[in-house]
Amino acid sequence: MTLAVWLRAMLSAAALTGVGTMLIVLPWLPDWNQNFFSSSNREWYAIWMNPYFRGAVSGVGVVNLFVSFMEIYHLLRGDGRRAPDGETFAGPPQSG
Repeated sequence: MTLAVWLRAMLSAAALTGVGTMLIVLPWLPDWNQNFFSSSNREWYAIWMNPYFRGAVSGVGVVNLFVSFMEIYHLLRGDGRRAPDGETFAGPPQSG
């Protein structure tokens, strides 16, 4: 696997980790209700502030974190998975 393919996969996993973390944390912050959806009408506000909805958003974040950690694990393990361009992921690139 080339360095460019490996770096692209690691950057993708890092982005998934960031998005997952935000989806877990943001629904529980005090500023969660200051957005377009919650201020458009009362029904949206009731849904937006519902703890079950907030928990569902956080659950999507947990799934996102799980996927990102599995991607990192498989990249570092080098189990021979295929990249979108057909190259085989074979672990981190070796120097030299």
